[in-house]
Amino acid sequence: MGRLFWKCFLILLLFIAVTVGSIIGATSLWRWAVPQAERSFETEKLELVFNGITTALANNETRTAHQLLQGWPQSSALPSPYVLDAAGRELLGRALPAADIADARRRAAGGQPFSRSIAAADGRRYLLFVRSDDLAHMLRFAHIKPPPALLPISTALLISLLCSALLAWRAAKPIRQLRWAFRQLAAGRLDTRIGPRMGRRRDELRELGGEFDGMAQQLQQLVGAQRRLLHDVSHELRSPLARLQAAIGLARQRPDPARLDSTLERIEREVVRVDTLVGELLTLARLEAGSGQVARERVDLVELLAAIADDAQFEAQALGRDVAFSGDGEFVAEVGAELLYRAFENVIRNAVKYTAAGTRVDILAHSSADALQITVADRGPGVPQHALQDMFEPFLRVGANGQDSSGFGLGLAIARRAVESHGGQISAHPRDGGGLEVRISLPAQ
Repeated sequence: MGRLFWKCFLILLLFIAVTVGSIIGATSLWRWAVPQAERSFETEKLELVFNGITTALANNETRTAHQLLQGWPQSSALPSPYVLDAAGRELLGRALPAADIADARRRAAGGQPFSRSIAAADGRRYLLFVRSDDLAHMLRFAHIKPPPALLPISTALLISLLCSALLAWRAAKPIRQLRWAFRQLAAGRLDTRIGPRMGRRRDELRELGGEFDGMAQQLQQLVGAQRRLLHDVSHELRSPLARLQAAIGLARQRPDPARLDSTLERIEREVVRVDTLVGELLTLARLEAGSGQVARERVDLVELLAAIADDAQFEAQALGRDVAFSGDGEFVAEVGAELLYRAFENVIRNAVKYTAAGTRVDILAHSSADALQITVADRGPGVPQHALQDMFEPFLRVGANGQDSSGFGLGLAIARRAVESHGGQISAHPRDGGGLEVRISLPAQ
């Protein structure tokens, strides 16, 4: 489980804690704001009795009030109510201390609960009350009523709405940013990056933003490479086609039979050059599309490499150079033999082309149960450090001192795609003592 899970879990846990705390706080506030005398079951019962006696006295029904007072159970947890007339006589004739009577009158005058002055319809006045000590005893052991159900429900609902809105806003913000980024990318703005817009997040959504940035960068590089490839192809095709047009134009303007053979030879050379370029482009395009349709066969790659080195030896001797091959054992694998042949040949011929006169190209093949390691090393001028990775890109030709050399610059690009299509790797490194060393690693197929 990732960070986003734990973040949502902790937020929900915090939400529950805040909701419970808010309910407890609202309940405590209700208990603080509402007097205890108004929030117990005993208080409600006593209030009902007081209202009945008050109604009876106000309507001159003293007999009813007398019956209510006389029928009051002595074992009741509620304090006994008392009724005094204007002369200070208690309705049931019960004796009361003067201090209790004075306290009742003071409480009635101050509007305190359970002590009220009643005016009857005939003008007589009564004082209805309970003794302060009895009232305090009742409140001490009273059963407190819970707050109204609407209070915790409304509190929980309000907190839920606030927390849900906060959580939804926080979760939707990166999604909105991602939607914006996808729209920008769909509109062709390949330089769009979402990382800076994700803020300080450290969860899966931030990682998703990083994946988007990586995808956008790769798309930008691929589209840029395709544009450069189209530009380079058009440039490479334009030159031989221009020479073809010039040769045909000269042949038409000067139909000289003596020069016809040389003109046709020139046209043939340019046609062969265009055909070679188109062939290499088709090979590169097939490799870029994937090697799923390439016919595979079981071949000994060490033997295949030895045959290529043997053929390169003849070309090297004509240039005053040499090729030495050293391979141990065999490495039989099911591969696209034609593609790997082109890859090995391009690397070896490139080394023969650039190695210095009188030097030797060393080819070493070391096989194991897991992989075949191939090294092709020359004694040429080498390649600048900054161009070691780029030399496998199409149409990039890096010669001595980093200057462009002849050729289309597709040989090493084809070699890299062919090797990578077989799950292998190819890389270039400076050779000790001068020159270039190309290393190829192919896993067992």
